[in-house]
Amino acid sequence: MTGFVSFVGSGPGDPELLTLKAVDRLKRADAVLFDDLSSGPILSHARSGADLVGVGKRAGRPSPKQRHVSRLLVEYAQMDQRIVRLKSGDSGLFGRLEEELVALRGAGIPYEIIPGVPSAFAAAAAVGIPLTRRMTSRRVQFVTGHDVTGALPTDLNLDALADPSASTVVFMGKRTFPALVDALIAKGLPADTPAIFAESVSSSDQQITRTTLSKLAAQLTKEIGTKPALILYGPFAES
Repeated sequence: MTGFVSFVGSGPGDPELLTLKAVDRLKRADAVLFDDLSSGPILSHARSGADLVGVGKRAGRPSPKQRHVSRLLVEYAQMDQRIVRLKSGDSGLFGRLEEELVALRGAGIPYEIIPGVPSAFAAAAAVGIPLTRRMTSRRVQFVTGHDVTGALPTDLNLDALADPSASTVVFMGKRTFPALVDALIAKGLPADTPAIFAESVSSSDQQITRTTLSKLAAQLTKEIGTKPALILYGPFAES
């Protein structure tokens, strides 16, 4: 069997943020299994005639089951295909990468992992700030805003997330952020802690809002919108 899978991080959406290695693998792939946020102009780099298969998952929308995606990867590879599994941001960051690797290992299929620009770094760049600041923000932490049921995870380390000297990035947290903010304030994090709401980072309809924890929580209680978004908070987010 000569099938091979390249897990490619496509970055936050701007095709100019693709790495040279990512573009090379897209140009040589027989099939590209892509996430929703990795579609559009990024797919223009795919080889003419390659199978383009959308397998993305979006909250509140019908989405393929993870076992189906893993099975597709194995089946394409068993047909001696070169496959790109195109994931948004970096595939190793809240991208269900582990489950797909387990499926490939179980089938004896070789693979590689090509990192991409994480959306958290692209969001900070869009705002024009660093994710760390000397003396005031010496630690960066990434956290998912929901568990497998879509609810706020019950096992979050709230002491760490309420650390006023940390830079925190919340992925997939629009629906649960008001509840998270209540828990953070109860742990002592000030309600006026600077926060950034970054929607559709690096795309043509990117929107960045600079606000505070309590104001953003109030906003998301009323309307969460349909755009993919990141929430960043901490001292680094000050103007």
